[in-house]
Amino acid sequence: MYSINETHDPNLRSWVESANDPVTDFPIQNLPFCMFREKSDGYVRPRLGFPIGDFVFDYETCREKEVLRHDEDWEIEKALSRFTYDFNLTSAVEGVGAEVFSTLRNHLVQALRMEADERVRGKVEKVLVPISELEFTAPFQIHDYTDFYCSIYHATNVGSMFRPDNPLMPNYKYVPIGYHGRASSIVVSGTDVRRPWGQNRSDAEKPPVFIPCKNLDYEMELGFFVGKGNELGQPIPISEAEEHIFGVCLVNDWSARDIQAWEYQPLGPFLAKNFATTVSPFVVTMEALAPFRTPAFERDPDDPQPLPYLHDQQNQRFGGLDINLEVYIQSEKMREENIEPHLLSRSNTKDLYWTIGQMLTHHASGGCNLQTGDLMATGTVSGKEKTERGCLLELTWRGSEPLTLPSGETRRFLEDGDEVIMKGFCEREGFRRIGFGECRGKILPALN
Repeated sequence: MYSINETHDPNLRSWVESANDPVTDFPIQNLPFCMFREKSDGYVRPRLGFPIGDFVFDYETCREKEVLRHDEDWEIEKALSRFTYDFNLTSAVEGVGAEVFSTLRNHLVQALRMEADERVRGKVEKVLVPISELEFTAPFQIHDYTDFYCSIYHATNVGSMFRPDNPLMPNYKYVPIGYHGRASSIVVSGTDVRRPWGQNRSDAEKPPVFIPCKNLDYEMELGFFVGKGNELGQPIPISEAEEHIFGVCLVNDWSARDIQAWEYQPLGPFLAKNFATTVSPFVVTMEALAPFRTPAFERDPDDPQPLPYLHDQQNQRFGGLDINLEVYIQSEKMREENIEPHLLSRSNTKDLYWTIGQMLTHHASGGCNLQTGDLMATGTVSGKEKTERGCLLELTWRGSEPLTLPSGETRRFLEDGDEVIMKGFCEREGFRRIGFGECRGKILPALN
């Protein structure tokens, strides 16, 4: 687990002026990873970059021009040279220790800080590209995706709709519940999402019908990428779990609720989840998150403690994350009338019943071999209050309490043309605010 160091100094300022804006997602204290190309590049391969203020530091071009060389740190050179063969983070991160990327982070801070050498600054300045001119790709080549169900408030709310007398299943407080999702349909923020078809049996007296989804929903989640994998058959101890986590992003786990209600018995989500999952393009590193660690969720006195393989004093003290999450919606009518996106909810990852370290350890506990670039998500992040519910299923209580938008429209679930925008950020006194960018997607009508 990373400790706070000089890269977290709140007084650090960058010569990139927009990085010093108090509300920017990308101050010098953040420096997430991303893969990008200029919009005019068409099918040109993506390049490695680091957002800084309103720009992306085109690190790969900078390196090719030998502006920044890391000859004294051969492991950095070896890792980054792998982009020649595989243009995403997977090949660069695979087999590389966290200390290598910690060193790289420090190099970036030295090149971008206000006191940077004038010669280096002048050359780096030439490879800063405005974010507005770029399009982003998924940072990793994601071979496997697992979605958890780790917000006890979300699980309790959903359970209450279907089992009012027994909302939580007996295993919930013992096992980090999850399911294997579909990696091939993961898309990057900004990609439109097509309303899916599926079986619907809303009338229990009749056979199901195959129709476009009626109850389309979003789920506000935090995702995290595996950095270092493990061998098949070799578990990952909870004390080492975070050594295997490279960084985090935002995730929208789109859900077809009416399809899900019919198909999930007895094996769980399938077509209701596999049509699309949206991820934000920026990977905020675990080192950048060091100032925003919190204790694991405080369980009720009557709750069972985690079983020994999921229990570790360090994880209990610092395994949680203090990340604020926000969800906005903008309908087609709102765009036509120039109405700003409407805030639907605010929640925080402190309310997750299980830590990301416990999720990863449990995933590997039976010997599953995790691989670099695997994506895991926390499940919907909800809090105690109604304003903290992370999906429409909860906010409208299964459609029975519709929401009113600033345009006068009402919503039980998502309509065609609706765009969902998710944001995340960390704030704590004595440290710079850092953010995650946006995770957005617009709903297109079902195919005829």
